[in-house]
Amino acid sequence: MNGLHILADFHACDGERRLLLDAGALAALCRRACADAGLVVVAEAFHQFPAAGATGALVLAESHLAIHTWPELDSVTLDLYVCNYSQDNRAAAETAYDALRNELKPRRITRRDVVRGDPGK
Repeated sequence: MNGLHILADFHACDGERRLLLDAGALAALCRRACADAGLVVVAEAFHQFPAAGATGALVLAESHLAIHTWPELDSVTLDLYVCNYSQDNRAAAETAYDALRNELKPRRITRRDVVRGDPGK
């Protein structure tokens, strides 16, 4: 259960507007970010809110990514957790996080990292 849990708020996102408005585009970005980082998607659910943003989650073999868009605020919240059961997945989490950040292009970020489990092991 040891792992890294990244909690982040992206504010003033200057990336493609459709990433905040279109659940399909958001899902594709999330899948690509995880796959390119070497994380394995085992299930997903995304929802489009009428005339608003989108929300979604990827269940990963390594844990999960949850993301929510707030287009009226040009903002995104995300929650990326990777466990390190069979290997250290922190670098993969950082790679996926960087891909999301690079595409959404926030001008301001609030990020909190939580070390999960027993960090002494």
